[in-house]
Amino acid sequence: MGDETTPLSAAEARQLLRRTGFGSAADQVVDFTGLPRGTAADTLLNFRPSGFKPHGRYSENIQDSWLKFILKCRHPIQEKLVLFWHDHFATSILKVGDTDIMAEQNQLLRQFCRGNFRDFVKAINKNAAMMEFLDTVRNSAEEPNENYARELQELFTLGVKDLNGQPNYAQEDIVQIARAFTGWDYNGSGDAYLRDWQHDYMADWPLRGPKVIYKTYGGFGPGGSTFAASAAEEGEGEIDTVIDIIFQHTDSGGKSTVARYIANKLLTYFAHSAPTIADTDAVISASNFDTQWELTPLIRAILASDVFYATAATPPYSAATRKSVKWPVDYAVSTLRLLKLRLSGRDQHINHSSYTPLRSYLADMGQVLFEPPSVFGWDWETGWISTATLLARYQLATDIVRARGGGGTSFRPEKLLPIKTLMASGPTNAGLIVDTATDILGVTDQLTAAERTLLVTYLGGPSATLDLNDYDVRNTKLHGLFALILQSPAYQLH
Repeated sequence: MGDETTPLSAAEARQLLRRTGFGSAADQVVDFTGLPRGTAADTLLNFRPSGFKPHGRYSENIQDSWLKFILKCRHPIQEKLVLFWHDHFATSILKVGDTDIMAEQNQLLRQFCRGNFRDFVKAINKNAAMMEFLDTVRNSAEEPNENYARELQELFTLGVKDLNGQPNYAQEDIVQIARAFTGWDYNGSGDAYLRDWQHDYMADWPLRGPKVIYKTYGGFGPGGSTFAASAAEEGEGEIDTVIDIIFQHTDSGGKSTVARYIANKLLTYFAHSAPTIADTDAVISASNFDTQWELTPLIRAILASDVFYATAATPPYSAATRKSVKWPVDYAVSTLRLLKLRLSGRDQHINHSSYTPLRSYLADMGQVLFEPPSVFGWDWETGWISTATLLARYQLATDIVRARGGGGTSFRPEKLLPIKTLMASGPTNAGLIVDTATDILGVTDQLTAAERTLLVTYLGGPSATLDLNDYDVRNTKLHGLFALILQSPAYQLH
């Protein structure tokens, strides 16, 4: 058991960097080893949100633009958070149909990624991409559209059921919240405004009754909570009032429903797929998230928690250690960053004979940025793994090690391995080469003994030595070794 003062082991530092960024470079692991958990988290979270916004006329352009930024970003944890919120507040260019609006939402996610969550939700209410995707712009007083009101509760704030398995809202709550969002639209600049003549005012629709939510659930009592008690309170302010009420919602255990829902999901993202209620409540208590709604302290509490560091592969590696499957974008970007390989051209392609853009590999792996499959986002964990998507990962690994070209667009293992040091006493032992390569890719302590043996066997066996100054050894065996590591089961996890 530890706390925020517990110093990080090398394995824990590696896991922290791997989960909060894209790969764990050996020099960074050295820098973080020995730091207290809290200090390490503070170091990572000490960034000013970037104002970057993807650009381009077509969907492929904004994908390439964002991928280029992720590959070069100085604060990888920011982009990890933007990816999380891109999945959480899922919208797709296929329905939105406007790259400028999608890019502006991406910028909004970056602005709020570790800020105040209540303010974040209020901003999403008025975000043009969200208004288009979940039909706020088609929500009128004559025919209220319930899409956003439903997903606001089900996916963005409460969840259908609480962590105890009890319902959080009723159909009537969806109906009433939809009334608050009637009449909203956005202009050509993407700024939201209320079309007053399309809004549900009680004086115009008296038979619908007062605007009250959570008479059954949420801990408000049988009278529920009114979000427009008088004519003076109706109009533009209703949507913010609804959010304030949702954030007061308590679950069947009397705890903040929003806090538990978001903390549990962030734990799942950063730690593993089955955090307990106790795990969730612990990070909420440590961060006061249920009263302050600040994401930075919550994320810090997660990154200083035992449940997070239980995912580290402390040697000897155990199959019981909880791991998560890397998202396709994580797998691809981590690999490129660790191998110090740059992409080529505006379309960000691998400098191989196929000249395939990185986004095409990601599509084959099951992830197209700006095109989540539904409002539910992507399926995580085993949802990323199938025969087809694994083959796509293996193809990317193969093409990366075959990359040839000028400068940093060519895979050069001799630029990664300390050749002079390894060859100081002559040809190098196969086992040492394997360990050095797996260290570079950050998986040495995650490989089973059998997996390591297979890699050593590929190089000729335990007694084999290789001349790393030999061109053919570099161009065949070393390239092949890195491909095998990238294709290994251990490298698919973090």
